[in-house]
Amino acid sequence: MDYNKIKAAAESYKADMTRFLREIVKNPGESCDERAHITRIAQEMETLGFDKVEIDPMGNVLGFMGTGKKLIAFDAHIDTVGIGNRDNWNFDPYEGYENQEEIGGRGVSDQCGGIVSAVYGAKIMKDLGLLSDKYRVLVAGTVQEEDCDGLCWQYIIREDKIRPEFVVSTEPTDGGIYRGQRGRMEIRVDVKGISCHGSAPERGDNAIYKMADILQDIRTLNENDAADGREVKGLVKMLDEKYNPQWREARFLGRGTVTASEIFFTSPSRCAVADSCAVSLDRRMTAGETWESCLEEIRTLPAVKKYGKDVTVSMYNYERPSYTGLVYPIECYFPTWVIPEDHDVTKALEEAYKNLFGNERIGTAETEAMRKSRPLTDKWTFSTNGVTIMGRNNIPCIGFGPGAEAQAHAPNEKTWKQDLVTCAAVYAALPGVYCQ
Repeated sequence: MDYNKIKAAAESYKADMTRFLREIVKNPGESCDERAHITRIAQEMETLGFDKVEIDPMGNVLGFMGTGKKLIAFDAHIDTVGIGNRDNWNFDPYEGYENQEEIGGRGVSDQCGGIVSAVYGAKIMKDLGLLSDKYRVLVAGTVQEEDCDGLCWQYIIREDKIRPEFVVSTEPTDGGIYRGQRGRMEIRVDVKGISCHGSAPERGDNAIYKMADILQDIRTLNENDAADGREVKGLVKMLDEKYNPQWREARFLGRGTVTASEIFFTSPSRCAVADSCAVSLDRRMTAGETWESCLEEIRTLPAVKKYGKDVTVSMYNYERPSYTGLVYPIECYFPTWVIPEDHDVTKALEEAYKNLFGNERIGTAETEAMRKSRPLTDKWTFSTNGVTIMGRNNIPCIGFGPGAEAQAHAPNEKTWKQDLVTCAAVYAALPGVYCQ
């Protein structure tokens, strides 16, 4: 494999990738409204000579290159969040901008830059004759990730009947290789009370007061240590081999957390005792934690047991239609996943990267110092489609993508042209390294 030719080919497409990215993000593309993004991506795939381009019933665009035996996939979710307060932006989020090094606009880092590099990575494979009878490539532009991580891949695997050898997530990695992430789930706690006139609150049973007790226990679960005398041992216990057989990977990924994110109530009026109260909990999970264990932790909190049958702990479901109108229900459970550091996929991506760019992360003058201070192989802070690819379906998944985590969901979002080039080169080299 001529790595210099791969680097030169990727560099030669810098202007094309910049144009393509800006044309994608000029249209809003929030979850369930991605049609314009998908249409533009499919057009580019067809123009560049992909062997097969299709849009599945959910609305994911699937581009195939080559005819080999092993299917190697590159995933990029192409939906974005909204722009938030427009006053926080220094430029039009959809018109964007570019200069010699940067591209600005909603979605350039999270995560449309990834689809651009993956599409052109496949093009480079074709240009340089890197495709072989050992593998073919799938570039997937996927929908609804911001709303429900991994739903798109649950559909691709279960309904489209596509199961790759492994998947590269092209979410932003700040120039690094990421081999896992904490999981998350969305929990709801409901408490029943009895209303009465507010002038005599003792006649009722105030659900808000009950919830206040429960919330204190939830806060304790997040903040406590794991000392033997603790009635409520903190989530940090999962970093200890005494409580978690997967403690090593838990330490790599970081401890789990829980926090209250929303609160609701019902009451006949502002002059009455509340007869129900509910909260949403954002639960981040490390290695060794499951949806069952997380629900059970809440159910066994002292205040939850105290109020007994008046408390219900459950998991949210997601049932929002995609932009095509398809509804594909799923639980709001997004499992932790981590691929071993000595896995063949991990080693192949590291080899491809190091043969192209050396042993450290690279970047622009703005990003290089921060990136080089971090290990080349690390993990994400946020969640990705890997929760379904590997977390639910045990398909090996690894991450390498243009842009920066810190740009995700932020005003004045930007990415770097050099990242697009770097990732396209690594993507072009990876399948050949893995299959050699």
